[in-house]
Amino acid sequence: MIQIQDVIIVEGLSDKNYLSTFIQADILTCNGSAMDRFSMDYLKELSKHRNLIILTDPDYPGEKIRNTIAQQIPNCKHAFIDKKRAIKKNKVGVAECDKEEILHALKHALTPTLNPIHPLLTPKDLFDLHLLGPESKLNREKISLYFHLGYCNGKTFLKRLNLLNLTKKEIEVVLNHD
Repeated sequence: MIQIQDVIIVEGLSDKNYLSTFIQADILTCNGSAMDRFSMDYLKELSKHRNLIILTDPDYPGEKIRNTIAQQIPNCKHAFIDKKRAIKKNKVGVAECDKEEILHALKHALTPTLNPIHPLLTPKDLFDLHLLGPESKLNREKISLYFHLGYCNGKTFLKRLNLLNLTKKEIEVVLNHD
């Protein structure tokens, strides 16, 4: 049993029950997209005392929940699971992942930089790096895997890179490394 000090936020009870079989931690559910104001207020208060890790399904509803929480609680950590590894019996989600994928995601949870020390990346920077536009998918996947960003569209990709306060040079190094 792996012990984690941070509070893990998942979508539903099946996710919580599954994680509880191999992780010893406080695991809270947000009841999917039906998260009420009381629950959000509780998470806001909790975030003043404990670190929170958002671990949602790698699909549209999961991303929507993640964004809703992150807008209200910007200091949450973000753990992303690979969608390709989160599919079982035509279902996509945390409860469908193998334990190693979840532990990997939690180990590499992203901590947002709330006070950036470098200028934020722009869409032009991503175009220059061939991370947006034609033929950019493979480069974006390479960077996403390296920095554990999870699968995302160009706009969300930029947002996640800026959360880490990465520089254009740091990204170039990864792109040029085989």
